[in-house]
Amino acid sequence: MTILRRSLLALILCAVAGMAVPAQAQTQAWPQRNVRFIIPLGPGSGVDITARLLADKLSERWGQSVVVENRPGGDAIVAINSVLGAKDDHILLFAPASTFTAHPLLHESLPYKIDDLVPIARVTNTLIGVAVPTSLTVSSLKDFVAKLRAEPGKLNYASATGANDLLFTAFLKSEKLDMAKVPYKNTVEAVNDLAEGRVQGYIAAYAILRPHVQAGKVKVIALTNSQHAASLNDIPTAAEAGFKSLEFDGLVGLLGPKGMPDAARQRIAKDIREIVADPAVASKLAATGQVVNPGSPEEFTQALREQRETVSQIGKTLGIKAAQ
Repeated sequence: MTILRRSLLALILCAVAGMAVPAQAQTQAWPQRNVRFIIPLGPGSGVDITARLLADKLSERWGQSVVVENRPGGDAIVAINSVLGAKDDHILLFAPASTFTAHPLLHESLPYKIDDLVPIARVTNTLIGVAVPTSLTVSSLKDFVAKLRAEPGKLNYASATGANDLLFTAFLKSEKLDMAKVPYKNTVEAVNDLAEGRVQGYIAAYAILRPHVQAGKVKVIALTNSQHAASLNDIPTAAEAGFKSLEFDGLVGLLGPKGMPDAARQRIAKDIREIVADPAVASKLAATGQVVNPGSPEEFTQALREQRETVSQIGKTLGIKAAQ
């Protein structure tokens, strides 16, 4: 090989190496500063506990602080606007999908576009319970339906807005059941009234229901989740109870602003998957009424697409025209 050829080959190799360095540096660059998780719920919820647990673990991995901020109110739109308005890939939405997948059915127009939020990682599935006061003396979803048929218009159900409430309303309509709706501004008030028997039905996260279940005032007669929960083995899914129309998974995950680098999304999803694989972490999440179910950006995107299709079918059942 001549000196000229050797020199030319060396120049090509240096050029290739120089091109590879920025790509690697870009992958390693995120996060460059503190990260914030914005939650559309108040402190103490299962999602809030999960976010804080992950924040601590991710801070150790990333060498940057991960701060959790609660931004409840406005049907989750306050939190979503906080994330999108920041235009910063270090400010992310940590949320149950049900807080926003129902927006097209609940609002005449939306202040954001659906594709403005980019899925990053599926984290868990919240266990969602169909609950009644123990004073109602029904032991199963089948018994509950039979009671509603026997006493049309005499019983009430709590509604605090969101996909879960639309799900229950659509279930009542499809089963031709007559039950009065009682609107609530927050889930805590709704669950308290359920426990006291002032309302006779409510769908909510098991974590919210659990204190009243443990006190013997509320009974969960089914879970809306598609998969049977090992941590609540004695409670059937709605499908197992014979009512698949009440099937709805409580997806929880991280989303970021449009344009967020794919390398950062993949890294976050990978780190979360490794963290929740720790049995100690998984057991803590199970105690909050959640099932560990980590997923990649692509898997979370698909799960959200399926949930939106379910919500769309609910809208058709209820005769609601979705916002554009």
